[in-house]
Amino acid sequence: MPRTGRSNAIESLCVVLGTLVVFAGCTSPRPFTATDSSGAPVQTVQQVSAVRTAQSGDGAMPEADAVVPALWGGSVGHRPVGLPLPRELEKASHPTYVIEPPDILLVDAARLIPLPPYKVEPLDALSILVTNTLPKAPIEGIYSVDTSGNVDLGFTYGSVALHGQTLKEAKKSIEEHLKAKLNPPFEVYVSLAETKAMQQVRGEHLVRQDGTIGLGTYGAVYVTGMTIAQAKAAIEKHLSQFLFEPRVSVDVAGFNSHVYFVIFDFPGASGQQIFRRPITGNETVLDALSDYNPRGGGLPPGVSKKRIWVARPTPAEAGHTEILPVDWNAITRNGNTATNYQLLPGDRIFVGQDPLTATEVALSRIFAPAERIFGITLFGSSVVQQLRNPNGFGSNTTR
Repeated sequence: MPRTGRSNAIESLCVVLGTLVVFAGCTSPRPFTATDSSGAPVQTVQQVSAVRTAQSGDGAMPEADAVVPALWGGSVGHRPVGLPLPRELEKASHPTYVIEPPDILLVDAARLIPLPPYKVEPLDALSILVTNTLPKAPIEGIYSVDTSGNVDLGFTYGSVALHGQTLKEAKKSIEEHLKAKLNPPFEVYVSLAETKAMQQVRGEHLVRQDGTIGLGTYGAVYVTGMTIAQAKAAIEKHLSQFLFEPRVSVDVAGFNSHVYFVIFDFPGASGQQIFRRPITGNETVLDALSDYNPRGGGLPPGVSKKRIWVARPTPAEAGHTEILPVDWNAITRNGNTATNYQLLPGDRIFVGQDPLTATEVALSRIFAPAERIFGITLFGSSVVQQLRNPNGFGSNTTR
């Protein structure tokens, strides 16, 4: 019996429905199983908790966090036993901050005194006081040494050259210069108020790729891997080659090296998108996902609420992966803080694809070529029919 067009259509529809059922079964939500780089399953925090609860037999909340390795204690390693995994209501202070490129350090000068005998240089600031000056033209205050090495004492007295002179020599030069303007007796007092050293040391300094910060003519100091206190000591030790017992204060103006990542695994052509965010020390999973995009936070379309976890970096020699599954609905709908973990530097928040959206995208890719072929075939058939019978379309014949 010949096959009719209706039979072919029914058979095609059955094939499409069967394909949809297969894809839905392959991509339906399943309990999350963490795996390492080789594909072998690893224990998550919840799985470790279940094991310890079963072993204890009393059903109490286990101390699972004590056996889960983490970034803690200032370096990558195992968290000390008894220290809980930090969450929204159980936050902990981060380890002592370690300076790394491209952090920005703020250095201020508390005491920068040149080694004696100091010679006056351009851009220095001198404190000058002269007694018995003219009534309306006192000489008292801070006077800057200009780029040519001269100090301007005002319109009445003019300028005097002091470049390359010690403070004693500068005092004599000012006295000789003022003898033509003032009648003795008068006294001249000269002291160093500020050197160009402060202008080079003070301010913000970028930690460069080689781990150093630049201090102008005083060279560079290596600070990478140091705490703030260690960097302060290193800078003072370096400056002691040029200055007398220098004292500086150091702080971090830009926390650029310690970050976390939010990774969205979008289906289709969008692929995976990674957002790199600086860490301030107080973020949780909810904070990170609500602030991943300046145009608006929250979960974007195409991702799954049931496939979210935090991947915490572990040492290469550890031989395992630390995965912290996130229950998004419990955090947002119920206010449950059990999986709203506090983030640590280097954490990766991974948000997987939505299975139904992924299925739709996959099916559209599979059937798109066939749809195009059928569309072109139908269009070609209609054009051929119209060319053969140009009066056959839209004509009303009456008898």
